Amino acid sequence: MGANLSAPFAVLALVSALAAAVFAVVRLRGRRGIATATQRATYDVLHTAGLAAEPLRAGLSRPGAAKAVRHLRALVGAPGLALVDHTELLAIDGDGAHHAEQFVAAARRAVAAHRSTVLGQSELGCDRIDCAVRGAVIAPLTGPDGTAVAALVAIADDQPAPGLVQATLETARWAGAQLALAELDSSRERLARAEVRALRAQISPHFIYNALTAIASFVRTDPERARDLILEFAEFTRYSFRAHGEFTTLAEELRSIDRYLTIERARFGDRLQVRLQIAPEVLPVSLPFLCLQPLVENAVRHGLSRKPGVGMVSIQARDAGAECHITIEDDGVGMDPAVFAAGIADVAADAGEDSGQHVGLSNVDERLRSVFGDQFGLVVETGLGAGTRVSMRVPKFHPGVRTGR
Repeated sequence: MGANLSAPFAVLALVSALAAAVFAVVRLRGRRGIATATQRATYDVLHTAGLAAEPLRAGLSRPGAAKAVRHLRALVGAPGLALVDHTELLAIDGDGAHHAEQFVAAARRAVAAHRSTVLGQSELGCDRIDCAVRGAVIAPLTGPDGTAVAALVAIADDQPAPGLVQATLETARWAGAQLALAELDSSRERLARAEVRALRAQISPHFIYNALTAIASFVRTDPERARDLILEFAEFTRYSFRAHGEFTTLAEELRSIDRYLTIERARFGDRLQVRLQIAPEVLPVSLPFLCLQPLVENAVRHGLSRKPGVGMVSIQARDAGAECHITIEDDGVGMDPAVFAAGIADVAADAGEDSGQHVGLSNVDERLRSVFGDQFGLVVETGLGAGTRVSMRVPKFHPGVRTGR
């Protein structure tokens, strides 16, 4: 009897399984049909634009133009497309390569006048029987300063229609925006290099003289220590003035800070105490080059050098999930927060005896914000007689941040 009852249940189970399988197939087919023709066309345009944007964002060059031009041609929908700067043909894709000289000449005129133009077959006379070129649309590409820097040449196999003209103009406007972004990226890189050079210049007058003076004081009394300090000073300057990479690791930055503090302890003796609390797991974190050393130098120069008796500099770096939290703190003289805020506002004028401190903090703050975003700037807490605490947050992973070697 048990066997007879189980048979219907087995049939029901089989039917249910088949129904589930059919439902799954229907759902999968439904998913494939979700994208409409409009959505598919939008995806294709955005995907092609993304492929063209990457080489353009590297700047206007022959290799970049060669990679971008075929994708730009797809956006325009022309039988051929050329990219010409104000002097030469950078790249061409599709029909019309034998008209290169004419395209370059027409593009030069369009760039000089900063005006698009349409060429007809009569202006592109050709002796070749198999020539399919019947016209062209030349549209200038505008750079970041508003001047034309290059031109797109859309080649037509018939008299250029209004649709081709409009597509060429819009594509040229978009490509010009990508070149402007490339120039912006390049400007930001130059600014970052200039800021690092400014920090290096700040280190030079404020530290080198005192370091050499301290080393000289040990030459006769303790030659071995003088030798060790010279080696530490050499390694410190080698790191500070290195020519490669805008980023470093926390471990490398702390190693340089240790050399700096070794030399400063030779000057201050037991008056300068240092406390480190570093989580090992954050040592490989990447951060802008020379963004910690100026903070430690400010703590020593502006906080502890004016304090009678013993002073403490504390450096803490802890793991905070997706971020690394770093704190530089001293128990020195501190300053009035209102005076500090006014000094930050007057950095451009280089006003006040603490202007060097403000320049260093502002420089580091701006570099952190430019690399990681506004939410990653410095947080400064200070008060008269209460010391100074400077905190920063650094993401463990950030696109485009790599240490250089």
